[in-house]
Amino acid sequence: MNIDRIIFSQIMDFIPKHPFNQCVRRYRGNHRVRKFSCFDQFLCMAFAQLAFKESLRDIEICLRAMKPKLYHAGFRGRIARSTIADANEKRPWQIYADFAQLLIAKARTLYRNDSFGIDLKNTTYALDSTTIDLCLTLFPWAQFRKHKSAVKVHTLMDLKGSIPCFIRITGGSVHDVNFLDDLLIEPGAFYIMDRGYIDFARLYPFTESMAFFVTRAKTNLDYTRISYRAVDKTTGLRSDQTILLRGTRTSQDYPVPLRRISYYNKDTSKRLVFLTNNFTLDALIIAKLYQCRWQIELFFKWLKQNLHIKAFFGTSDNAVKTQIWIAVSVYVLIAIIKKELRLQQSLAEILQILSIALFEQVQLQQILMEIPMKNENSQNYKQLSLFDL
Repeated sequence: MNIDRIIFSQIMDFIPKHPFNQCVRRYRGNHRVRKFSCFDQFLCMAFAQLAFKESLRDIEICLRAMKPKLYHAGFRGRIARSTIADANEKRPWQIYADFAQLLIAKARTLYRNDSFGIDLKNTTYALDSTTIDLCLTLFPWAQFRKHKSAVKVHTLMDLKGSIPCFIRITGGSVHDVNFLDDLLIEPGAFYIMDRGYIDFARLYPFTESMAFFVTRAKTNLDYTRISYRAVDKTTGLRSDQTILLRGTRTSQDYPVPLRRISYYNKDTSKRLVFLTNNFTLDALIIAKLYQCRWQIELFFKWLKQNLHIKAFFGTSDNAVKTQIWIAVSVYVLIAIIKKELRLQQSLAEILQILSIALFEQVQLQQILMEIPMKNENSQNYKQLSLFDL
């Protein structure tokens, strides 16, 4: 890379421009737009995420202060908070949703050989959602409770690389289990979910599609035991049973056997009961698989702590979804940069470094690479020869 180019421009080099333009044309995002294109909008919102800006005014002030460098950073339109606000309000959020999926596909390819702690050939997903609280007065379209609004980000995450691969943004009142209706079930894959997703009528299609799920059983589960397997109780396992549901409705919704595994976690002193439709994996592997679900909780925590999605630059449904999808795009973009540049730092560390160096004129890899702080030859101050071994 040219050392004279600024960091922000080098980051944007990782964005595939032609696919982005295809997404824009698909929804006519630049129709009758003269000065501030969808790519300008994306750059402004990406800058806000990378630089931790809190408002449209912050974006405007900071970018105008760097006006001589904006052209080389890729900006072509005039930066004004009213222009950004109008774009967030009117440009279809689907543009950035589709583009995020393109970045996600690239990231999943880069991370497909990574390990998530368990040696399993099957693709393994975790399902969960996070709720973002909103002000009812400003966001009446997302009313969650009597005096509260909220949006939910329902996420399916590939555990290899912690890459979110399927996202739905809904109002806070939409129950988590409805997310299962939107999934395209992948045969042979594992889906790990908590008790909020237990709906046996929705879980049965996983079995019909030859996919596997792992979830926790509810305490009032009505079942009858068919058989059991011996377990090593020193590992924390307490039982491994094959069961049939006995409830009037559940037995019709899920008419085939299930596997029920009881496990005692010594660290938390809790007894956990898992349900799965997989009968081949070792019971202890099933328990460990469920523990890997915690990665999606860490993803949500990272997203809220390091990207700007808890407060929004616009109040409409379109503006909120646009901001969330661009935040997801930035997360995936940082993951792509980490893998392609073979960086050792965490995503949070990379983001912190970039936030203070976006308009520095230095090579991106140079500023992100780890520099050794200790000189091994510091005592050899005379250093008579360059080539002594």
